[in-house]
Amino acid sequence: MSNRATILSTVLAMPAPASLLLPGRELPLDTNTLEPSKQRTRIWDLHHSLYCSIIGTCLTTAELRAILLRLGVQGAQTADDHAIHQLGVTLVSGPRAGAKHLQKALDRRHKLALNQCAKAKDVAAVAAFWDEAMKRGDIPGAYWAVLTHPATTNELVKKVFGEVHMLSHLVGAANRADIRRLRQLEDDNATLAATLARQQRQLRDGFTARDETIRRLTDALARRAGETVGAIAQDADTRALTDALAERDKRLSEEVARRSALTRRLDKLVADLAEANRGRQSAERERAALVVELAAAEGQIERLMPAEGEEGESLDLHQLCVLYVGGRSHQIPQLKGLVERTNGRFLHHDGGLEHNAALIPGLVSRADIALFPVDCISHDAAAAVKRSCRLMGKRYLPLRTASLACLLAGLVQARPSPANAS
Repeated sequence: MSNRATILSTVLAMPAPASLLLPGRELPLDTNTLEPSKQRTRIWDLHHSLYCSIIGTCLTTAELRAILLRLGVQGAQTADDHAIHQLGVTLVSGPRAGAKHLQKALDRRHKLALNQCAKAKDVAAVAAFWDEAMKRGDIPGAYWAVLTHPATTNELVKKVFGEVHMLSHLVGAANRADIRRLRQLEDDNATLAATLARQQRQLRDGFTARDETIRRLTDALARRAGETVGAIAQDADTRALTDALAERDKRLSEEVARRSALTRRLDKLVADLAEANRGRQSAERERAALVVELAAAEGQIERLMPAEGEEGESLDLHQLCVLYVGGRSHQIPQLKGLVERTNGRFLHHDGGLEHNAALIPGLVSRADIALFPVDCISHDAAAAVKRSCRLMGKRYLPLRTASLACLLAGLVQARPSPANAS
């Protein structure tokens, strides 16, 4: 017979306490169905007299309640801690499916202890593992690991079961001692509270007496000061000097306040003037750009609409290849139409939104001039255009805005001279 069969037979024969047995139920032991002793013992192969100690020692009430709720056990939601414990023991003793859930939960909960205990190859090593766990106070994981270890014997089961059983008595005795100590501490606390209240009354009375003494001394000092001031007031020269000094101090304070107010106002006016100058300079630059754009637009309109008897001469780019980088996508067809109507060729790059920025040098090499609106292009794209144009000796022209008027003004500047066109 294997070690496991020996253990189970011995535990079944042990006179287990009534609290560890399920009322009116004894599970039969079929030693022929046991697996080889190299495998760990499963919880349903243990005698039911061990279930109470395993459930109560190796799982917390919260963990057990979560398992019962997950399995949909009736009454687990509202049961108290003792009822939860009873439901857990009943679950182990019931159908195999519930016991398997508890087996998996115990194995997950005490995986570290199981791995450590698995290194023991014989009963002596398992017993040494248990003794070391007892010294550390690490009881739950060691208890589960030892009970299910393949090398555990019936003597070791009796030992660990008895020690865990006695630990419950020791914990109960310690709790009773703690209760007595708590009652003693409550009595001591009441005594100290009474002493503290008495001392607080004494301090309050002392503070009241102190405040009364301070009040009397303050009144006496005020009367003495009043008498002194009255004596000084009788001297007319002293009174006049005092009035003059007070008037001087008042005027000095007013002048200091006035100077501070004027300084703050001056600082604000200087800041406003600087801001106004910056705004004026910006407006002048924008006005100059608008004048240039307006002149270009008016010139183009005059060429398109000549006076009576004159022939119009529109802007002619003479097949100049214009690269436009940036801008707004909905304006690109209009910009392209403007360039092509002025006998030019149009190339476009959106500045990196959808087009690859690495295409910019190739487009610059194909163009005669590159234009880009400074208000609708990324810094990196503008820098790439400038760098490529410098390297290839091509012209580039920044435009003030992404508008048809700005592009027209730029084309007027970029158009080739008649000599170059020819």
